[in-house]
Amino acid sequence: MNPSETSRIIANEAKNWRREIHQYPELLFDLPRTSAMVVEKLKVFGCDEVVSGIAKSGVVAVINGNRGNGKTIALRCDMDALPMSEQTNLPYASKVPNMMHACGHDGHTAILLGAAKRFAADRDFAGKIVLIFQPAEEGGGGGRVMLEEGLLDRFGIDEVYGMHNQPGLAVGSFAIRSGPMMAAGDRFVITIIGRGGHAASPHLARDPVLVASHLIVALQSIASRFTDPFDPVVISVTFISGGDRKALNVIPPAVEVGGTIRTMLPATRQAVEQRFRDVVLGTAKLYDAQAEIDWRPGYPVTVNNAEKTSVAITAARSIVGAERVDANWPMTMGSEDFSYMLEKRPGAIIWLGNGDSADLHNPAYDFNDNAIAYGIDYWAALVAQQLS
Repeated sequence: MNPSETSRIIANEAKNWRREIHQYPELLFDLPRTSAMVVEKLKVFGCDEVVSGIAKSGVVAVINGNRGNGKTIALRCDMDALPMSEQTNLPYASKVPNMMHACGHDGHTAILLGAAKRFAADRDFAGKIVLIFQPAEEGGGGGRVMLEEGLLDRFGIDEVYGMHNQPGLAVGSFAIRSGPMMAAGDRFVITIIGRGGHAASPHLARDPVLVASHLIVALQSIASRFTDPFDPVVISVTFISGGDRKALNVIPPAVEVGGTIRTMLPATRQAVEQRFRDVVLGTAKLYDAQAEIDWRPGYPVTVNNAEKTSVAITAARSIVGAERVDANWPMTMGSEDFSYMLEKRPGAIIWLGNGDSADLHNPAYDFNDNAIAYGIDYWAALVAQQLS
C-alpha cells in the first residue's frame, strides 16, 4: 500500500528539512542549530506549546485535539548525530568534519516534524499529543535526562511511542515485537597494571600485554560457558592500548582494554557484571598483575509493553497491510535510550523500513527519504487509534 496523499505532500517538504539537518550534524546535548530549526518550524505549524532547553537542547511540543478531553500520548524522536566521517559523496553530505548522521536521526526528526505539521492542521482527535525531540541518544542518555527534568509529569504523559529506521527492512514495511526488543548496553575500561621492563628480560617485568591477551580470550568464556545459550549475551572488546610503536623493545607498565557487554534480561545483566569482575581480577592475579575496572552502566533493556505493541501493530497494518508488518521481529543486541521512557510509561518502539541501505553507524549509511511518508502515516494512524 502507498502512503496517503496528505503524508506524501508533507514528506516532499520534510525531505528538504532532513537533508538540511544531515548537512549540519551535531553531537549529544550540543544541538543548537538542530533545536533552533525544530522550534522554529513547530511554532510556524501552530503548536499550542513549544518548550525548548529540556536536557539542554531537547524540544517538546504540545498539540491539543478539538474533540475534548482525552489521554495524552507522546511521540518521540532523537536528533543527535555520531562522531564519524561520512563517506557517501552525496550532494547533501555532512559539512562538519568528523560528524555525520549515520543512524538516521535526521530522518526521525523530519518525520516527527512532518507529523506535527499534519496534527496542527487537522486536530480531529481527543486529548493531547506531546512531541518529544530528544538529544543525546548516542551514548549520552538524553532520554534519561529529560525524565530527570520532569518530562512525564510536566506534560501529563500517559503513553510513549518511538520509531527507528531499520536497514534491510523494505521501505513501506514495519517490524516490532512484544517484550524485550533491544539489549542493555554496558561499557567497560580495564587498566591492567604490571611492571615495565626490557623486552629482552621479560622475567624481570610483569608483562601487561600478555595479561591483556589472556584476559580478552577469558572474557569470551562468560558468554560461551557461563550463560544459557538461549539467553543472549554479547561481549565485545573494541579497544586496546599500551606501549609505544617507537619503542618496540620496551614492555609497558600498563595496558588498557575496553569494550561493551550487551544482555537481554536484568538478572543476566547483573550476573554477567559480577562474573566479568571475577574474570578480570582473577586473570590479573594469575599473572601477578593488578587490574582496575571502570564499569560504565549503559542503557537498560528496551521492553515493549504487550498491550501497546498490539496498538502499534494495528496502526502499522492499517496503513501498509498485515503482510508488511512483522509482529515477531528478532531481538537485536543494539541499545536504545528510549528504554528509560518505557520503564516509566507503557508504550512501544517500532522499526521503520529503510530499504537496501548501508547498515546503521556505517560511514556509507543514509536515511531513505522514501520512508518519510510512511513514518508520518504511522504516527497519524497511532493518534487516530489512541485518541479517538
